[in-house]
Amino acid sequence: MISAQRENLRRYYLTCWQKQQAGQALEGLEKQVAAVILEHPEYHALLTESERALQQDYAPEHGASNPFLHMGLHLGLREQVATNRPVGIRDIYDNLAERYGPHDTEHLMMECLVANLWQAQQQQQPPDETTYLNCLVKLG
Repeated sequence: MISAQRENLRRYYLTCWQKQQAGQALEGLEKQVAAVILEHPEYHALLTESERALQQDYAPEHGASNPFLHMGLHLGLREQVATNRPVGIRDIYDNLAERYGPHDTEHLMMECLVANLWQAQQQQQPPDETTYLNCLVKLG
């Protein structure tokens, strides 16, 4: 089941990229995915190799970084900022983006997001918004 979900998600990224490259119209989330891909030229070659992109495993213990996870974190952060959830994240983002720029700010914020998600998974509880926001505030 997890493998099928992973493949479907990756196919979505591939489809968005193919449509972007072909100059086809993109809708809603497709535009957002394509925008994140455009900001990551280091992933462009992978996304043109559909079979490799679908099958590749990214084991952290082998020093591999998962490009789909990375881009998904960008999308997740953008959604949080757009909806200001947790409350206050938009102001934190705006302040950091003035100093570091939008893309680098997202990379900084990802560290807190990943740490918060990992902690929640370890404790088998929902992510702690207060801990997350406190981590983000310390970035500034």
